[in-house]
Amino acid sequence: MSATQGAAPTAQGHGTPGYRAAVLAMLLLVYTFNFLDRQILGILAVPIKADLDLTDTQLGALGGIAFAFLYSTLGVPLALLADRTSRTWVVTISLTVWSGFTALCGLATSFWTLFLYRLGVGVGEAGGVAPSYAIIADYFPQHQRARALAIYSLGIPIGLASGTLLGAWIAATVDWRWAFIVVGLAGVVIAPFFRLIVKEPPRPVAATASARVPVSQVFAILAKKPSFWLMAIGAGFSSMCGYGLAFWAPTFFVRSFGFDLTTTSYFFGSILLIGGTLGVFMGGVLADRLGKGDRGIYAKIPAIAWLICVPFFAGGFLTDNPMLAWFLFLIPNGLNILWLGPVTTAIQNLVPPHMRATASASFLLIN
Repeated sequence: MSATQGAAPTAQGHGTPGYRAAVLAMLLLVYTFNFLDRQILGILAVPIKADLDLTDTQLGALGGIAFAFLYSTLGVPLALLADRTSRTWVVTISLTVWSGFTALCGLATSFWTLFLYRLGVGVGEAGGVAPSYAIIADYFPQHQRARALAIYSLGIPIGLASGTLLGAWIAATVDWRWAFIVVGLAGVVIAPFFRLIVKEPPRPVAATASARVPVSQVFAILAKKPSFWLMAIGAGFSSMCGYGLAFWAPTFFVRSFGFDLTTTSYFFGSILLIGGTLGVFMGGVLADRLGKGDRGIYAKIPAIAWLICVPFFAGGFLTDNPMLAWFLFLIPNGLNILWLGPVTTAIQNLVPPHMRATASASFLLIN
């Protein structure tokens, strides 16, 4: 079965082009805060370690298991809730929860309090992405989905870069605690505006009638689609590399090149913003243009990009020249997330509309 075969009754999309653009802009803003709140811990790792007297192992736990455990395990239940109820409400509440816990991170007084607040961030963010994928898939016609999902995915490099730059600037101006508080409260303020602007897209009658499909049925359908598992595993390895780099790269640059926090934020933030933005956007454009004649292109594009990444990443870590390191990290940073538009589009096209959020969450559980 092809990577995008599945039945998509919403192939024509919904709403006017102008309103679809407004919906996409709001979803992009929310996704930007999603990754801003994740990344800000990475750029603040050095002052947090000094202030709370943490070890590298504890920092790794804060950036890894503290966030990822509940983020991964709650993704499917929250997506199932979104498929059965209102996806826009699930995103709104999720944004409020993760932003609130991000603000609380600024009040942490020990490793364990910060660990618990990071768990809360993971709980909130678990409900943000999969329902958003499904909303976009319902609003945009099939031939525009890869580009729309790629634009949405620009929230990753924009959020990562914003978290790096804004976090460092606030920490240098005031302290690291206020960086968490400011970005967290900003997300809480945005949540009601998102709910007012983004309306729940109508679902096909058949999808509405069968909306209470058990999760076991979704898994049964996905189990018969090897393309789903191959794309999910491939994207999972990419994310493992990307998240590890995003969290530890600032500390690596400080220790390897003697940068201060502000210089590190400019150095790494520019890599994330330029490389990531170009990579995500080009992935969506290529998938929409080439996918008309070859649906397998949704998997071929990221596979080729990932292979090209390897020597550049290796060179970036081995060189002792900062400018050469910037260039060597820039290229694979873009190529490593080129998959976002093509693969997320393929996942949406694999299942009927009423299963999209749950299928996306299953993908994100692996990814």
